[in-house]
Amino acid sequence: MGQNRMAANSVARWLRRLGIGGVVLCFAVVVLGAYVRLSAAGLGCPDWPGCYGHLTPGGAEHAAATDAVYAARPLEPGKAWREMLHRYAAGALGLVILAITALAISARRTRLVSIVFALALFATVIVQGILGMLTVTWQLKPLIVTLHLLFGMTTLGLLWWLTLSLPLSSWGDASLRSAGRAVQGGGASPINSARQLASIGLLALTVQIALGGWTSSNYAALACPDLPTCQHAWWPHGDYRNAFVLWRGLNIDYEGGVLDNPARVAIHLTHRFGALVASVALAFAAVFVLRQRGLSKLRPRAWALLAALALQLAIGASMVLKALPLWLATLHTAGAALLLLATLALLRSLSAR
Repeated sequence: MGQNRMAANSVARWLRRLGIGGVVLCFAVVVLGAYVRLSAAGLGCPDWPGCYGHLTPGGAEHAAATDAVYAARPLEPGKAWREMLHRYAAGALGLVILAITALAISARRTRLVSIVFALALFATVIVQGILGMLTVTWQLKPLIVTLHLLFGMTTLGLLWWLTLSLPLSSWGDASLRSAGRAVQGGGASPINSARQLASIGLLALTVQIALGGWTSSNYAALACPDLPTCQHAWWPHGDYRNAFVLWRGLNIDYEGGVLDNPARVAIHLTHRFGALVASVALAFAAVFVLRQRGLSKLRPRAWALLAALALQLAIGASMVLKALPLWLATLHTAGAALLLLATLALLRSLSAR
């Protein structure tokens, strides 16, 4: 019995190490992917998985200069290296998730991690890899770029949820039990209400991240260069009919965007409206937790959510006012990832048993 417990503890430690390492690496992959996209390096290597037929851009110079297939897109070493570094990091992340899945399956009797959850995580990273390939081979198609971002965030969220769910840690289970004992009387439980509000906030945040990906992939971030108005009007003309066409066919190079300005304005305004809705939903969930005496031990996570939300709103406003500098635009994706982690941390505490 003692040996079984020691083995379970050892597996838990390894899963936690891999989980934390996976979260950090996935966060870096998401931010690096944003930097690659925003610095116009998404097609720095026009083929996949190599770069001009080679494993590194360093060996691709001759192929890029002599192969007629690549004549329309000459090698730019800086962009190629940025793209390949992103691919190398994504490949390393895939190996980490493969190790987590293998460990979860081999230690399935300990029930530390649901096999279904581990396989779902592995399937998600496989789909993410396919979307990464299609992002390049379909020349930055906005639908694929947006899905690539969403699955990257999904991978990050699943890794974080797994890490928070592991035993032998103070991730919040004890706090939740204390909070649950403090809830007395009939009616709806504050925990249930807080969980529902946090779930609504997570849904709103997911939609907003998708809108952010759509805004970026359609080069609509600068369509409204002022704040809080857009082009000095509260409701400028926008082409909503063409703004959200998901499929425009293949063999179209989307680098630089293909939409007219009114469609980009419509996308940008929708993204701003989504930010308002998501902010209200997340703030309401956090404030609800802060106001409940029975949930006092969860207040640090509620404050963390409010801090991440304030940071993201400040970054978003600064991007507009400073005309979208590359470092701020990249930081905006990092802020979205931090906001997702903070939301999931609160929701996980409210869902623990």
